[in-house]
Parts: sequence; structure tokens; C-alpha cells
Amino acid sequence: MIDAHNHLHDPRLSGQRTEFISEMKKAGITNCVVNGTSEEDWPAVASLAAENPEFVVPSFGLHPWKVAQRSNHWLSKLQHFLSRHPLAPIGECGLDRWMKSPNLEAQHEVFRAQLNLAVELDRPLTIHCLNAWGALLTELREAPALPRFLLHSYGGSLETARELLKLGASFSFSGYFLHARKEKVRTVFASLPPDRILVETDAPDMTPPHPEFPLDGLNHPANLPFVARKLSDITRLPESTFTQNAKIFFSPAIA
Repeated sequence: MIDAHNHLHDPRLSGQRTEFISEMKKAGITNCVVNGTSEEDWPAVASLAAENPEFVVPSFGLHPWKVAQRSNHWLSKLQHFLSRHPLAPIGECGLDRWMKSPNLEAQHEVFRAQLNLAVELDRPLTIHCLNAWGALLTELREAPALPRFLLHSYGGSLETARELLKLGASFSFSGYFLHARKEKVRTVFASLPPDRILVETDAPDMTPPHPEFPLDGLNHPANLPFVARKLSDITRLPESTFTQNAKIFFSPAIA
């Protein structure tokens, strides 16, 4: 079982990280993609991957929430980490109009740079998008070429998903969408092509309702099997489908 997106390096998990990884493995999780979000946390992602090379797939990106804090050399730093990790995906990155006072021009500039880099290096790209679906579609449609790309924790409409599918998108489902008020999202995933669906925890965020591994208000990364079982019920697909899709999407980083 593969967690397509988490933040296992997050400081909120630091005190028990070894225990968390042990519990993840016992639960049947064989790999997880750990997403960096800024220049500040890329070293932590790299260190975690070095300590757990058969388990952690490092991914490096500049999140839209972190755009305002970027240095003038952020792109060269990102290229450095990607050079050191030649199989690493790029992300998470994206566009966000939900956040307070977004600098949309800067977000677009940063996202476009990472999109182009993913094409240049032939790396899969993990995308965050909130309240910016039209802008994202425009960016993707106007790009001269597209990499493999994943809409992590996808919460958009079915209509938007259909447009993204035309461009080659894959989509990952997080346990937060198991809350009763997120029925529309579950309906979207039930309508997606079977080969485009992955599963994630986004731990330590996006906690599912009634998790098997409660964690003081945080999302335990070992909750992935619970989320996968529920997603299997929603989509009427075997859980192995999500694992196979993740292997294909993140290949060759995951064998």
C-alpha cells in the first residue's frame, strides 16, 4: 500500500516519527511520498529519505502558501535537491485563492517554473489547488508540454475533473473527504476512471472521521489502510488498484 502524499517530516510528528514509521509498516504501507513545501523543509525531507531509503520517496516543491517567503535563489535550490535525488517527484506546488491575501501573480510564476521543470526533468508533479480551478486549467492548457501530474486531495467538481482528465490528470483521495459534509467529493471519485485514482493521508493534516489511529487532533500516517478501504467501498475498486496506480504514476521511484 502506497501513501501518495504526506508530510512525515513535519515537526509535529518529530517526537514519535520512528514509532509512526513502524506502525505504518505493520499496517501494510510499503512506501510513502513525503512532500516538501519550501526551501526550509527540503533538507528535512532529504534527511528522512536518507534514513529510510526503501520506504520514503522524497518530493520537493514550493507550496503556494510559502511563495511569499521564497528566496531569490529558490529555483536553483530546488534544482539542487532534484539533482541529488534523481528519482524524486516535484511538489507539492500549485495555486491557492483560498488563503488570506494571495499574491496570485507570484503563485503563477512559481507554479509555472515548477511545471516546466517537471517536463524538463521528466518528473511527476504533485499539485495543490484551492479555489483556483479556472486558473489552474488555464496554466495547464497553455503549457507547451505537460508532465504526469497528480491533483492531491482533490476537492473540485466532477466537471473540472473531466477537463483535467483530458489533460492527463490523476487524483488522490484523502481521509478528510470521509466526513459527512464531503459527499460531493466522494461522488466525484466514484465517477473517475479506475486508473487515475490514488490514495493519500496528507498526514499530519486531513484527519478522517473515527480514525483507526487517533493522534491528539492530528492525522496519524498509519490511517492509510482505513482510508483505502473506505475509498474501495466508494469506487467499488479493489484496494490493490490504488497501489498499482501509485506505482505507475511515481515510477521509477517506486518499483
